[in-house]
Amino acid sequence: MVHSKIASPSFIYLYGGAGAKSLDLGEIARYLKETIGSTKVELRDEFITHALSRLSPEGNGRAIGALAARLANSKVRNPTIKDTDQDSMLGEIEYEKRCLLNPKNKPFGILYDGFKLQDVYFNLIPEPEREFSHLHIVITNQLFGTWDENDRRYHARVSVYGFPSIVSTTGIVEAPAKPREFYLKRQLGIDLVTLKREFKGRFIDYDDPRLTEVVKGYMMQALFLHMMGDPFCEDKNCRLYNAHWQEEVIQAQLESNYEFCERHDEIIAQLKEGKPWLRQ
Repeated sequence: MVHSKIASPSFIYLYGGAGAKSLDLGEIARYLKETIGSTKVELRDEFITHALSRLSPEGNGRAIGALAARLANSKVRNPTIKDTDQDSMLGEIEYEKRCLLNPKNKPFGILYDGFKLQDVYFNLIPEPEREFSHLHIVITNQLFGTWDENDRRYHARVSVYGFPSIVSTTGIVEAPAKPREFYLKRQLGIDLVTLKREFKGRFIDYDDPRLTEVVKGYMMQALFLHMMGDPFCEDKNCRLYNAHWQEEVIQAQLESNYEFCERHDEIIAQLKEGKPWLRQ
């Protein structure tokens, strides 16, 4: 039997860019430090802003043009067509350029291919920070999706994990499905404001006061993907549960009697003590 050891990364970088008033990145950083021990957690500016800040003014100008083209090419133009490696229109590139020049003016209402977006971000990470000891987690309000071969269309996602991991606060609201009755009543013509009032508490909404607590679970999923290659758990009460419904998100992240299942809790306890986990 082959055994291998896993250890927590030495550095975790959290990039803020969600713009959500209810999201407390400082609290999330404290949570990570308390949960996994000696790992250094560093809060950074919005990901692209941070990356461009390392360049000279001349290099910055060139990078913005190239980035705008790559981001425009990452856009999902038709959710029923896989891969959009077609040339972007000049207007799309100029739009992305304006957003890059004014980071507060984030693209709104655009769905990006999550893996293409991840690839764009990866190329902005400096070489010394591409080692396993560094974990980058981008928190954004941009909406992205991935292609599903089962029904052959793009679906909005909360996260794509890898290098870097990207977590979308807009995805937390839009990707997991709301209760079935919500959609049935919506089809009957009941307005959204009335429905949100009726189903209040049963899904995460924009600037939801519970958002910080929910995001903590996705941070831990990013960590477990980085360490073990598997971010998820089958236990619906574990923070690592891969929720597809809003009520599952709420159960795993807010209402469970425990944070992690027995197995994942044991792994975290050993890593916190500085002991590598022996994986079979």
